[in-house]
Amino acid sequence: MELQGENPFKVSAFRKAAAALEGDERSLSEMDDVTKLKGIGKGTAAVIEDLMVTGESSLLKELEELVPKGLLPLLKLPGLGGKKIAKLHQELGIDSAESLKAACEAGNVRELAGFAAKTEEKILKELANLANRSERLPIWQLEPVVLQIEALLDSMEEVERFSVAGSFRRAAETSKDIDFIVVTEAAEAVREKLINTLAIQEVVAAGDTKISVILDLDEPVSVDFRLVKDIEYATALHHFTGSKDHNVRMRQLAKARGEKISEYGVEQEDGTVLTFQDEAAFFAHFDLPWIPPSLRTGTVEFDKTESIQKLVRLEDIKADLHLHTTWSDGAYSVTEMGKALLARGYQYSVITDHSQFLKVANGLTPERLEKQRVEIEAFNEAHPEFYLFTGTEMDILPDGSLDFDDQVLCELDFVIASIHSSFTQSQDKIMARLLTAMQNPYVHMIAHPTGRIIEDRDGYNPDMRQLIAWAKEYGKILELNANPYRLDLCVEHLEMALAAGVPIAINTDAHDTAHLRFMDIGVRYANRAWIPKDLIVNTWTREQFEAFIRRNK
Repeated sequence: MELQGENPFKVSAFRKAAAALEGDERSLSEMDDVTKLKGIGKGTAAVIEDLMVTGESSLLKELEELVPKGLLPLLKLPGLGGKKIAKLHQELGIDSAESLKAACEAGNVRELAGFAAKTEEKILKELANLANRSERLPIWQLEPVVLQIEALLDSMEEVERFSVAGSFRRAAETSKDIDFIVVTEAAEAVREKLINTLAIQEVVAAGDTKISVILDLDEPVSVDFRLVKDIEYATALHHFTGSKDHNVRMRQLAKARGEKISEYGVEQEDGTVLTFQDEAAFFAHFDLPWIPPSLRTGTVEFDKTESIQKLVRLEDIKADLHLHTTWSDGAYSVTEMGKALLARGYQYSVITDHSQFLKVANGLTPERLEKQRVEIEAFNEAHPEFYLFTGTEMDILPDGSLDFDDQVLCELDFVIASIHSSFTQSQDKIMARLLTAMQNPYVHMIAHPTGRIIEDRDGYNPDMRQLIAWAKEYGKILELNANPYRLDLCVEHLEMALAAGVPIAINTDAHDTAHLRFMDIGVRYANRAWIPKDLIVNTWTREQFEAFIRRNK
């Protein structure tokens, strides 16, 4: 709305309505009459009810059509909010990064009220930073695109089976494009459905065996579809998953046996081509176990095959230890989140809403924590086959203190300590804050330990060797936050934690039941560091977990 230059009072009304919904401890589906909430009037209520009834917002669709797509990426530029971008659009016709750069270079921006020569300099600097970002796209940007394409392929009766391939399948933090292997005997029908259904900016190629498109998104995404016969599926999937170095090693193994590997199969000395039902059979042909895609680097996976069976798999996960509900900034209630966890087959989990310091996330006071405990206990009574532990994601404050005192912490089952503020402090100050949490007997885990956002934010630069040493000394868990924005700890730091024997928890940090799917990304990413499952806390039984968290009580 702001980008469209909408009335400021109307924009404010929608912000108030959003704040009212976020501050309510019920999820949207549990609300009977949203107009009873303070801050929601008839106009905003109608929009909310439209969303509740149809599952989508007609107003949002209308705004998406009205606002030039090129304006949305400009919101990423520091110092340019919606109001300023709307002014640039209305008065100078700015509709993209390119037109904004040209206007700054021509000195036109400084002529606008509220702008100056220094503003132009800053905008040009930030535009240069944006342009210099890697051509590879972060996993968090690609993940929803992959989900959308998977849903589309799954709906096509002409498609027999399919899989994403490439670096995304290998759980790489960034990818240049997305690759799919698709088995079909109706290539023309599949091609037409893909081209007519996806939001496409450009069709690069549209043959019988390969379709290449550029999707028309905020940041364009290239996607390649390889259409293959069922007998070619296993070797095509292996070939296009990579990595290049892994494939080189596999070809060397084949050559030593007088064979040749291609995307179509394994050619024998007599010219016949062997094909396989799946990748497991393909690897077995070379006397190898199935090598998970995230291990396929071409370096150590062939020398550590005995360790593969010790690595964590998704089915080994028994819990999620970092979850948010409507009590803070989550979208679903305790009951809804609990049922979603139960549906995943988990044995236990922990509700860890934000603490009071984080007001922007509706953080809980001690009094609200106690009320939440009652709700969690009621859920546990109704679901004896599963257990929700009480917890908090407590802020480590800028002054080095913790957001709750020990009297509050000792009443909770599980305590996470996190930094969400003052990232620019010196490393010494950051480490002093982390040490306070490490030394507290009631803190069990440090969440997203570096604070990084992939391809967007470096984090607060802790001394990771020291932090890992403290985790070992004080018996703390370090988190692998599986949210694709974070993947924090990174592979290098996970390897350091493994060497020190520090336990790791793979958590989704879910603010929505849909976010629970991030556990799959976290497991695949953890495999890249070769962490054995017995070092991953949420593969432990409930009894093992309880023994760990009760040590200091």
